[in-house]
Amino acid sequence: MATLSERPVHSETAGGSGVNSGRYLPIQLEHLAHNYGNRQALEDLSFEVRPAEIFGLLGPNGSGKTTLFRILSTLMVPTGGCARIQGFDAAHDPNKVRQRTGVVFQATSADLKLTVEENLKHQGHLYGLRGSRLKTSIKELLFRVGLADRARDAVDTLSGGMKRRVELAKGLIHSPAVLLLDEPSTGLDPGARRDLWLYLRMLRDQDGVSILVTTHMMEEAEHCDRLAILNQGKLVALGSPAELKSAIGGDVILFETGSEEAAALLAPRMAERFQVEPVVLGSTIRLERRDGHRFVTSVVEAFPGEIDGVSVSKPSLEDVFIQRTGHRFWAEAKEEE
Repeated sequence: MATLSERPVHSETAGGSGVNSGRYLPIQLEHLAHNYGNRQALEDLSFEVRPAEIFGLLGPNGSGKTTLFRILSTLMVPTGGCARIQGFDAAHDPNKVRQRTGVVFQATSADLKLTVEENLKHQGHLYGLRGSRLKTSIKELLFRVGLADRARDAVDTLSGGMKRRVELAKGLIHSPAVLLLDEPSTGLDPGARRDLWLYLRMLRDQDGVSILVTTHMMEEAEHCDRLAILNQGKLVALGSPAELKSAIGGDVILFETGSEEAAALLAPRMAERFQVEPVVLGSTIRLERRDGHRFVTSVVEAFPGEIDGVSVSKPSLEDVFIQRTGHRFWAEAKEEE
């Protein structure tokens, strides 16, 4: 199987990128919007995925991740703006987008009663692959995903991690320039999850594949080169995990009180006394401060008996989400249409 760099420019056959990756961005959103009736699922999204990077879409249920994934995978037409993959509009040129895009959905798409090899053969036929070219692609893919010795086994006899590798191989059978994965670690044990990310990094580093991953898992988002954090259809943060966390600029301090009412009463007094901007999260008061371990002593001494517990930590991606939205990651989670 040819690497991405070996594909001919402007080829319209399956397996060819069709667009010089040096001339067009792998994914580009411009003022993308989508409505479900009166509800706005996506609002004015504009960002880019760069060549050969792993890009994450992080957000709770209802944040717009699934809607955006459906638009990029040509299953849905946006109500405003545009999404381009390798220079082609996903709404106006869906066939050209599909030729250049591999898609791995959260739900299993493989036929469980067919063998691994048979699943890949049928997938290759959908992209016009035949004969020796298809056989070579299948053989190389099975070797790369560690399933060469399971080629003739029915998919329903495989473990969850192996089934996920079959899905990856199906998405890669036509050598796409862009790979879209929807919640790829769902249902995987820690070992299978680690293997999955090792393979994704290999695709990025060796083949130059640009990978977009949707996730609601903070740990998974840490593996991405850059992230777009979504909340209620809006882009609230964009950058590498390290950049986003460093922007907080200090320690994250949590003061536990006895109740939501106690926290609501204490927070404004704390703000006035120490000139800080606390956020009330239920019975917890959260704020950001440099040298947090020194600051907490002053606060506890200033409000004796009103604070039940204190924690000081370095910023996490959830802290970034709280800073940008004012609520916890799962506080307003709801089912996404």
